[in-house]
Amino acid sequence: MATIRKPTPEEQSALDALASMPDSEIDTSDMPEVKDWNGAVRGALYRPVKRLTSLRLDADVLEWFRRGGEGYQTRINAVLREYVERYQR
Repeated sequence: MATIRKPTPEEQSALDALASMPDSEIDTSDMPEVKDWNGAVRGALYRPVKRLTSLRLDADVLEWFRRGGEGYQTRINAVLREYVERYQR
């Protein structure tokens, strides 16, 4: 997991000054406006927060996922996420 360094006092001062400015006063001229969003992928940068937990699974179910090799926990999570998305109301 990446660590995020704290801003220096000078950086924090610049961030605070920017945060207090109205949007109309912020110079974004070096950032051209994106007008074509055809290639955009919704949620591409979103990563849900992971939480360490203990979970009891039937031995045969766990063994089935482990037979698939490394990443079995990610696959279990994907199956659970698909279930939640399908039945969430």
